[in-house]
Amino acid sequence: MQLRLFLARGLVAIGWAVVFAVTADSLTTGVGVLLVLYPLIDAVASVSDARGQEGSARQLLELNAAVSVVAAVALGIAATGEKGDVLAVFGVWALLTGVAQLVVAIRRRRTLGSQWPLRLAGAGSTLFGIMFLVMSGANNPSLRGIAVYAATGGLEFVIQAWVLAHRTHRVAEAT
Repeated sequence: MQLRLFLARGLVAIGWAVVFAVTADSLTTGVGVLLVLYPLIDAVASVSDARGQEGSARQLLELNAAVSVVAAVALGIAATGEKGDVLAVFGVWALLTGVAQLVVAIRRRRTLGSQWPLRLAGAGSTLFGIMFLVMSGANNPSLRGIAVYAATGGLEFVIQAWVLAHRTHRVAEAT
């Protein structure tokens, strides 16, 4: 279950990043829709991931899903304004979800191993969040960094899926 979820989440993020990179020159309606869609994808993935978890990891994933839904609404509103508004909202969301992802990856190391790609993704999301907040105050800020953020996170999820597949294969060979 986790392997498929991580792979799908990663591939969708990479695909989203490609489409966003091509269209993110200005705040059009299409870009606004993409901005709302990205945290909603994260919310669905977090809820799906939470189903197989217990305790604090489950609670953090459910909280992450709620934060992502709020972020989607806030991004829809911000997309009617300036690019700096979008970067500020996206930055807060990336920061909060990055910290949650990092904590979840650390807490479930017993069941899924070290999850180093997801630890990197959580740390990267946190750093990107800070970067987006700083960029939000710049003159004529660019949204293209959001595509880099999504592609990087997507790649880390694909790598995590590969790590899980490799680990599952090793365990199967040992038995």
